[in-house]
Amino acid sequence: MINKRDLEIVLGDQSQELENLARRRFCDRKEEELIDLTSPQAQVVIGVRRCGKSTLCYQALHRAGVRYGYVDFDDERLLPLETSQLNDVLEVVYKTYGDVEYLFLDEIQNVQGWHLFVNRLLRQGMHVIVTGSNAKLLSSDLATHLSGRNKEISLYPFSFGEYCVMQGVDIKRQTTRNEAARRAAFDQYMEQGGFPEMLTMSDRRFYVRNLVDNILKSDIEPRFKIHYKAVFETIAQHLLNNAPTTIVLDDLAKTFGVKSTHTIKNYVDYLKQGYLIAGLHRYSPKSKLRLTQEKVYAIDVAMMNQRDDAFAGENLGHRLETIVFLHLLRQCKFQGLDVYYMRERTWECDFVVCRGNTVLQAIQVAYDITAPKTRHREINGLLRAAEKTGCTNLLLLTDFERSTAEVDGHRVTIQPVYEWCLSMGF
Repeated sequence: MINKRDLEIVLGDQSQELENLARRRFCDRKEEELIDLTSPQAQVVIGVRRCGKSTLCYQALHRAGVRYGYVDFDDERLLPLETSQLNDVLEVVYKTYGDVEYLFLDEIQNVQGWHLFVNRLLRQGMHVIVTGSNAKLLSSDLATHLSGRNKEISLYPFSFGEYCVMQGVDIKRQTTRNEAARRAAFDQYMEQGGFPEMLTMSDRRFYVRNLVDNILKSDIEPRFKIHYKAVFETIAQHLLNNAPTTIVLDDLAKTFGVKSTHTIKNYVDYLKQGYLIAGLHRYSPKSKLRLTQEKVYAIDVAMMNQRDDAFAGENLGHRLETIVFLHLLRQCKFQGLDVYYMRERTWECDFVVCRGNTVLQAIQVAYDITAPKTRHREINGLLRAAEKTGCTNLLLLTDFERSTAEVDGHRVTIQPVYEWCLSMGF
């Protein structure tokens, strides 16, 4: 239990923190457009820890110029808070902020019974914005607890364009100096990743190691009551080390001595729900085949090498492919598109972008295609995808080459990833 006087002190301190935020410089993020402050639904922003969810909500409310109350339930002083006291919180919000019609609840899932409180606020006409980190606030929970009275908005770490903006790199003017600055920034981004706080961190390895540990040990393991924690954590680290990788349940079970492939499947699902990894399904007109041989990617390239015993930093091709995948996730979300990969016995195409059952674009990613064998392999994957789907929009993304190729009656556009990321937006 916590008394009202202590609640007033905590919310007063948090109000002061909001005032301090107004003096900081933030990055405009496209996901802000998805937050509908006029909707009767709760606006729920979820994603990996430390990707900027709270800042996004603050910016949306601040720009709209509405009066709102704010409660950060991740404050350790609110840990004794019980479900029966949530109405006391609302009373103190009104006392602190006045007669508000908007309520920003940060990490409210820390309080048991939060969904009943939010539902009551919605019925009373309050506009509610909620954030949830990681596996503590998931789609399944939202569907169950809020009964469809919510709009879910996924947020990822910074895109390359957002990274450039925060680093003061010009992303529009075409000059030799600006081009060189963008190339240098992309090299840094490919190593450092897009977590906002990483921009000012000197010990990035320590930051990422702690972040991954918190997601595994504080979020996922308690929620899903994982008994074999060491095995689960080892599998998680293994997948991050090898991402992008195709999930073969039998192989993982054998490697880690797990008797049931069902357990492995659950572990992978927990990691996806926790936003530590993201999945990509295989393209097929048959629904059953789309659910097999899933590929998984790290949610940010920082998690591929900024950890103990991580070697993925040496594979620049995998890092480049991960950046492209995450950028496609952001874009497809806004445009109502789906993304898959294609694979047959002798060839693979990294990504196919679809609207319904129509393939709009086939994409290959390769760090360096100067070797004839590599160039042939990558273009062949695009040609086979075109043959299978009828798609004529073929794109080969590399680290630096910019050209076109005419092969077997098909035109292949070759473009650097950093340039593609900026031309795609975000």
